[in-house]
Amino acid sequence: MSKPLTGKVALITGGSRGLGATTALALAEKGADIAISYVASAQKAEDVVKKVQEHGVRAAAFQADQGDTNAAEPLVQKVVGTFGKLDILVNNAAVAWQGKTIDDPEIDNGAMDRQWMINTMGVIANIRAASRVLPDGGRIISVGSGLGTRIAFPGTTDYAASKAAIVGYSRGAARDLGARNITVNVVQAGVMDTDMAAAALGNLPPIVLQSHAIPRFAEVGEVAAAITFLAGPDAAFITGTVIDVNGGFTA
Repeated sequence: MSKPLTGKVALITGGSRGLGATTALALAEKGADIAISYVASAQKAEDVVKKVQEHGVRAAAFQADQGDTNAAEPLVQKVVGTFGKLDILVNNAAVAWQGKTIDDPEIDNGAMDRQWMINTMGVIANIRAASRVLPDGGRIISVGSGLGTRIAFPGTTDYAASKAAIVGYSRGAARDLGARNITVNVVQAGVMDTDMAAAALGNLPPIVLQSHAIPRFAEVGEVAAAITFLAGPDAAFITGTVIDVNGGFTA
């Protein structure tokens, strides 16, 4: 098997489960050494580390709360201290708290603010911290959402906006870092059957699936494949762009 990422070090935030864990394994299959971050699931994170190591690469897990912007710099420094460098940053950690419209008197404003911190400000802090240590040719990939482009139903305002903001920031960062051949891109994932989405899948309005050109939800491996492509050598001239992996939801 070709391993084009041999010698590279990748950090995947929120790597203890779902898309993050699948992406960690996909990058390891390509030869990358893997660092993952997690908030509370230490055992799940260690389980992912063990699976990654089965691919013959180095791996480690680090606790970090992406909702705390002060955690970004120490996280990046721990990765560099453990592996000697950082080549690839995958901003995967996120939350999806939806369901109430912004005029609902029972909306949890504190939760919405926390969502902004995790989905937007935490990602920005990670990009800033990583940009100072990434080598020329480094990669930054953030996981967005089709809702960042198209709002198909009510009750998703803050989540959608938190993801749309990452697109704008990534395009700006692509300009800032382009002279160093560092690429910055967003993969806008569709609804996936992960444990984070499990609670919402049964309550989604019919229009969600009906809005897909391909009438099904995304598989995590399909989204991870796009992330892995952007991390690889064939994507060296792709930057400041968005790749939609959502079955035509944004078509």
